[in-house]
Amino acid sequence: MASKIQAFLNHPAGPKTIHFWAPTFKWGISIANIADFAKPPEKISYPQQIAVACTGVVWSRYSMVITPKNWNLFSVNVAMAGTGLYQLSRKIRKDYFSDDGKEVAAASLEG
Repeated sequence: MASKIQAFLNHPAGPKTIHFWAPTFKWGISIANIADFAKPPEKISYPQQIAVACTGVVWSRYSMVITPKNWNLFSVNVAMAGTGLYQLSRKIRKDYFSDDGKEVAAASLEG
């Protein structure tokens, strides 16, 4: 057991490096996005969620081509992509596929 802990501590992407701490703190973005699932869809920002989703997709791919593989970076970015895409789907459903969204779109065309 001690050798596994020591291997983790001394890993090139372990807790003695920035390669561990940067993705660890990035989990805060995904956690905040999950907390925002309770937020009404009209308060969701398209630019913010597009940025979160695209960042997640791009960095998930990058984390698999670098050496050493950084599974913490991969997992946090998969979570970011997932939460961003989910929030975008909520916003799109509200704006384009609900009765409320059609009324808002019609009002903006008239005004």
